[in-house]
Amino acid sequence: MLAMNKFRILGTTVFVIAASIVITSCKDKRSTGWEYAPNMYEHTAFDPDQANPNFKDGKTAQLPPAGTTPIGFKRFDYPNTKDGYEKAGLEVTSLIAQTPAHLAEGKALFTTFCSPCHGITGQGDGLVVQHGYPPPPSYSKGQSSRGGAMKDLTDGKIYHTITYGVNAMGSYASQVAPEERWKIVMYVHHLQNL
Repeated sequence: MLAMNKFRILGTTVFVIAASIVITSCKDKRSTGWEYAPNMYEHTAFDPDQANPNFKDGKTAQLPPAGTTPIGFKRFDYPNTKDGYEKAGLEVTSLIAQTPAHLAEGKALFTTFCSPCHGITGQGDGLVVQHGYPPPPSYSKGQSSRGGAMKDLTDGKIYHTITYGVNAMGSYASQVAPEERWKIVMYVHHLQNL
């Protein structure tokens, strides 16, 4: 008899638990249930595009202080002028080692970003030239619009041109990272000797 009461109590308990689970689970289909660590998705920090009363101009996204350099960023303090170009040509040299791997990466980057205008071999015969745009000078035979032979361009002059652009060539600073620019410079030196 005692064993029978234990089974009834156990059965009733299981039934009540099962019924409460069924009833509470059918209550609201849109409910996400209990929240665990709600501050992970209901944060108190301001989003960059939100108004922020903590700053005078009311903006959350602030410009960095003048003269600061982000971590891992290499400064290129040569202005986009003829004098800046000439000074970079005299003072700036490549920061990466001349290795076959870097030359191969430079070739791949040149093919992606530069060959549409300059051509695969740097002769100024890229696809855009075939569609009627003026050709850039050949790296091995042409003359620079800033003076001098293209085959004599230094690391700094090529890097300055990639960073700021010249004539019809726009800046590639936003598309090509500084280290990648040095790899392109390395490959352009290879094309100057063809």
